[in-house]
Amino acid sequence: MSDLLLQKVTLIDPASELNGKIRDVLIQKGKIVEIKANIAPPNKTKILDAKGGYCSVGWMDVGVQTGDPGFEHRETLESVSKAAAAGGFTGIVCQPNTLPVIQSKSEVLYLQNRAVDNLVDILPIGAISHDCEGVDMTEMYDMHHAGALAFSDGKYPIQDAGLMLRSLQYVKAFNGLIINHPQEDSISKNAQLHEGMISTSLGMPGFPSVAEELMLQRDIELLEYTGSRLHVANISTAGGVALLQKAKARGLNITGSTPIMNLIFEDKDLLQFDTNLKVLPPLREKADRKALIKGFQNGTLDYLNSNHIPLEEEIKMVEFPYAKFGAIGLETLYGLLNTHLKKKFTPQKMVEILAINPRKILGIPVPPIAKNSFANLTVFHPDRKWTYEAAHIKSKSRNTPLIGQTFTGKVIAVINNKKMELF
Repeated sequence: MSDLLLQKVTLIDPASELNGKIRDVLIQKGKIVEIKANIAPPNKTKILDAKGGYCSVGWMDVGVQTGDPGFEHRETLESVSKAAAAGGFTGIVCQPNTLPVIQSKSEVLYLQNRAVDNLVDILPIGAISHDCEGVDMTEMYDMHHAGALAFSDGKYPIQDAGLMLRSLQYVKAFNGLIINHPQEDSISKNAQLHEGMISTSLGMPGFPSVAEELMLQRDIELLEYTGSRLHVANISTAGGVALLQKAKARGLNITGSTPIMNLIFEDKDLLQFDTNLKVLPPLREKADRKALIKGFQNGTLDYLNSNHIPLEEEIKMVEFPYAKFGAIGLETLYGLLNTHLKKKFTPQKMVEILAINPRKILGIPVPPIAKNSFANLTVFHPDRKWTYEAAHIKSKSRNTPLIGQTFTGKVIAVINNKKMELF
């Protein structure tokens, strides 16, 4: 990569004495060689004037759905990397729902080998059950040693309590992490959106909040029984936040996350039948959205994710009941968060939930912003305005409700693995 000088950027690194300080940062051959108040730019060095902007540890998005292997028409590793970089992410942790499923050492190694020296680190989550069918448990121990960071059936919640129990017990031997999306399918069959006044007025079956809370309560009890580790993904209800808060107060080894869409939109936004707002977890009511925001503010919720699910137009641009669930989100997460919730999330809090907490939960070292360290950085500016146009989308899919929207807050650079991209 070319040498780069970041000028007048505010550093965000809670582990450093430089946290909150405005500095110049000189990066040569991928390594931070100098951090000072003023650095004279060496010859042939790119200069990025970042005055008013921030430089943090590179962001990491957990739970990204890729298309490779098996669904490359939706997303390739190359396209998802470009989308992630444009969104400020230097690392993504991928769901196992590919074809074949990431369910053995060979699939884990496939992803790792395809992403060697990539600007964006691509890291695998291994499946809990064969083909994510919720029946027979996979060889999680082998996948763990091959590099799988956690275990989940991704978009398929574990319905069988016995399988969930055995999985929590199994990973305890190597301090592994189980990730589950709480959604009791038996009481939400054929649901199209959140169950409430909007679903009733539209005459569509809904996802009741209790479907999330019932499974979450089950998983909390199983976690206490096993003494294992659990991350609850895609929490979307006020009741779910309350259950997670109580579980943490009991001292259980539990963490939680939610997608950006659920912090911004509500079920009433579906009145125009925009299928790109048809996502899982479903968009809930105002009280739920406020509870999620408060959950991040008080530390109940640990990290925010894009819930990036690329889908082809043929299965999204249909009548609402027939459209598949999911939207892309890597490129717009920061824009949405900063535009709508800037007063509730400081830049420091954003970095905590986008970069630091995901790594801590997954057992990944947090790279320092320090002299002689290799640069793994995201540079972002909270006041830069930009418009999300279809022609600029890096993802191979276009299933997003945000095309044409103008955001305040833009990622301006990512640096990782001796590579960089300036925006």
